[in-house]
Amino acid sequence: MPYNTIHINPISPEPARASVLVIYTGGTLGMVYETKGKQLVPFNFEQVIEKVPEIRRLDFEITFLTLNEPIDSSNMNPEIWIELAKIISDHYEKYDSFVILHGTDTMAYTASGLSFLLDDLNKPVILTGAQLPIGVARSDARENFITALELAAATNEDGTPILSEVCIYFNSHLLRGNRSKKQESSDFNAFHSENYPLLANAGVRIDWNLPFIKPFEKNKKVKTQSKLDTNVAFLKLFPGINKQVVKSILGIEGIKGIVMETYGAGNATTEPWFLEEIQKTIERGVIIFNVSQCDGGRVAQGHYQTSKFLKQVGVVSGSDITAEAAITKMMYVFGKETDHSKCVEMLKNPMRGEMTI
Repeated sequence: MPYNTIHINPISPEPARASVLVIYTGGTLGMVYETKGKQLVPFNFEQVIEKVPEIRRLDFEITFLTLNEPIDSSNMNPEIWIELAKIISDHYEKYDSFVILHGTDTMAYTASGLSFLLDDLNKPVILTGAQLPIGVARSDARENFITALELAAATNEDGTPILSEVCIYFNSHLLRGNRSKKQESSDFNAFHSENYPLLANAGVRIDWNLPFIKPFEKNKKVKTQSKLDTNVAFLKLFPGINKQVVKSILGIEGIKGIVMETYGAGNATTEPWFLEEIQKTIERGVIIFNVSQCDGGRVAQGHYQTSKFLKQVGVVSGSDITAEAAITKMMYVFGKETDHSKCVEMLKNPMRGEMTI
């Protein structure tokens, strides 16, 4: 994928204390209003100092890498996740940390996907964006962007990075990437993490929640995976869902895994036809991953009678994983492993802090 780079040095005469690579993929943050037509258009990142002059006051070097064609968040896909992971891997030794500017609609999917693709990560990768374009007077873009940069460059007293995982920063909150969900479309507080605490709160000062941040591991070198298997699907249950709908999704040709969004603590209808379709699907080797429709709480298969059968036939419990992390984890697992039993073990156990058993 072709891209351009822009390098910015700090104003301070002191040596830069860190280097950050900013990867601009697209999204609302990088938009401005066209003078004549009043239409939103991507701005040229060569003008970034004009739009965000504050970044010159930061005491670290910043390099902007911009994709030639900005990608709307709705068009984000696994191939681009793999490309982003490759960009980070290729530039890993040159930079201390990475900030990805991304559209908000699929940011939680990208953050989850990257968390799995970037194995043995020991540097910060922070995704951020905005609800309003940077060209709007009261935009949230500047604060989100500048604070994401500061968080990415933050270090412990021994010089090691405070963060060494994939995160999302938005509206004063730093969240674990694969624990995040977009829950607001018209509010600045767009992202939440119901099942995992904030990693940091950026108010007047930055308050780090250190016990919940992945510890830095010395001498780790990032490895990336070049394949994600997209033969997966969602099955979201609802009262009145019929056999034809369930059967058509479970019976998709070539399907390897289904993320089944169930009620409450992992419960589903006990209609005989439904249970029969679930059992037949599992018997032909398709893995069904049980994820709650609730934003908070967890799946507890067998706790109620309505989930007892699911546990008996081998539906895999997703515990407190988000739907976004569940579907991207399936893509990663199926891209990495072909053995059915190993895939089940990988799915039901935490790999990147995405779930709690």
